Amino acid sequence: MLQLQHLLKQYDTQKAVDDVSLSVPKGCIFGLLGPNGAGKSSLLRMVTGITQPDSGTIIFNGEPFDALRHSRMIGYMPEERGMYKKMKAGEQALYLARLKGMSQEEASKSIKYWFQKLDMQTWHSKKVEDLSKGMSQKLQFVITILHNPKLLILDEPFSGLDPVNSDIIKDEIFNLAQQGTTIIFSTHRMEQVEEICKEIALINKGKIVLEGQVDSIQQRYKQHQYRLVVEGNLKGFEDQILTYEQGVYSLNLQNTQQANELLKACIEQQLPILEFKEILPSLHDIFIRQVENDAVRQFETN
Repeated sequence: MLQLQHLLKQYDTQKAVDDVSLSVPKGCIFGLLGPNGAGKSSLLRMVTGITQPDSGTIIFNGEPFDALRHSRMIGYMPEERGMYKKMKAGEQALYLARLKGMSQEEASKSIKYWFQKLDMQTWHSKKVEDLSKGMSQKLQFVITILHNPKLLILDEPFSGLDPVNSDIIKDEIFNLAQQGTTIIFSTHRMEQVEEICKEIALINKGKIVLEGQVDSIQQRYKQHQYRLVVEGNLKGFEDQILTYEQGVYSLNLQNTQQANELLKACIEQQLPILEFKEILPSLHDIFIRQVENDAVRQFETN
C-alpha cells in the first residue's frame, strides 16, 4: 500500500527525517514507534501530503503519491487534535466528511452508522468544547474513518481514553484491518503495539533503527531466558538460575535440549509444574538496546 524511498526532511540544521525507506503491506497494522521527537510526526505529515519531502519518493497503492488525489483515500488522526470547538459534533463530522469527497447522503448515513455503533447518538448536538477529552478522542476517531479510507494513520489514538473506550477503539482497529484497511499506528507507548501490530519500524533521531515482524524481531533479540514456576525447590540447575523467588525461577537455557532436561528433572524430583515459558524481550527493551548499540557504534566511529 505504501512505499517510502529515501525520504529526507530537514528544518534549518535539524534532520527530522533522515534517509528513511520502508514498506507497509496492504491490510497490515503497521507500528511506527519511537520516543517523542524521533521524527514520527514529520514522517506522517509527508505521507499525508501536509508537507513535502526535501528529497525521496512516496509510492501510494502502486502510484507516485499525489496529495490532491490520494489524500481522499487517507484517514489521518494526528496527535494534536484539530476540531472546531464551537461546532456541534454531528455538524463537524458532516463538514469534514464532505471535505473528504462524500456526498451529503453518504456522509449522513456513515455518521449515523458510527454514532450508533459507538454509542454516541446523544453527542450529535453537543458542542465539541463541551466534550470531555476522552469523548473528543472518540469523536476524532470516528471523523477519521467516516469516508472509509484505504490507508488509516493513527497518531497516539488511545491518548485520553479510559480502558473501556480504549478496548472499543482497539476492536474497531482490528475490524477495519480485517476488512482490508491498511493501518499505520504511531506511538511512543511500545507496550501497546505488541498486541496490535504485526509489523513495526523503530525510528530514532530521524532514522529507522529496526524494522520487521514483531515476533521475528523478538525471536532475534531473545536471550534464552525462561520462566519456571513449580511447587518446591529445583535441584541440579544452579548454574542456569538467574533469579529465584517463592517458587518462581528465571533461568538461562541455551537450547531446546537444556529445556527438555529441565522439565525431565522437575518430573523426576516430583515438582508440580505450574508454568514454563520462554521470556521474550519487550519492544521497549529491544528499542533501548538498539539505541544504546547505535550510540556506541557512533562513538567508536567518531
